[in-house]
Amino acid sequence: MGLAFFMPPGIPRVCGPAKLAVPVDRNARLSYVSAVKKLEIITLPDRKLRAVSAPVERIDDEARRFMDDMLAAMYEAPGIGLAAIQVGVPRRIVVLDVAKREEEGSEAHPMFLVNPEILEVSDDRAVREEGCLSIPEYYAEVERPAGVRVRYLDREGKRQEMEATGILATCLQHEIDHLDGKLFIDYLSKLKRDMVIKRFAKQSRQDAKAKAL
Repeated sequence: MGLAFFMPPGIPRVCGPAKLAVPVDRNARLSYVSAVKKLEIITLPDRKLRAVSAPVERIDDEARRFMDDMLAAMYEAPGIGLAAIQVGVPRRIVVLDVAKREEEGSEAHPMFLVNPEILEVSDDRAVREEGCLSIPEYYAEVERPAGVRVRYLDREGKRQEMEATGILATCLQHEIDHLDGKLFIDYLSKLKRDMVIKRFAKQSRQDAKAKAL
């Protein structure tokens, strides 16, 4: 079953096509993609996670292959969303698939978002437990707008807009935060956030020491 997008309270409908000043070149090569040999998900305390990702200027076959590789890495993890910066590539690309999380037994419904931008958020708020592939095995409740309207380019470079509520709205906000160098732990108290950062910094030091032995 495919995903259904609902109009949350406080989000107006949009008439007419979205305007995105992003050229699509299906033949040009992307040097930042060709530099990626293997997609490995980076984790705290890697400083790249705090980088602000740059817009994608062209969408071509190599960019689409990169998005497919991102999706494969996300499924393998496993997860329901992944931003390019999480595999060390600072470009505004997100892949996600929340179909099975929304309804058990549903078929995969992958989504590809290039240069996603949140246009509107609902006045209603929702609290959900979130986790992150870059902060493995840590979960916390986060409050966010219950609904969003997002503009983006799809895998073929076509202009799109969507309205979402529920887990899809949460996932969209979570992944777009990654593109701006923001993590879900930033919504927690300073005490909790510092504890998480210290925990992963300690684990990183232990792992480095073990590899050196």
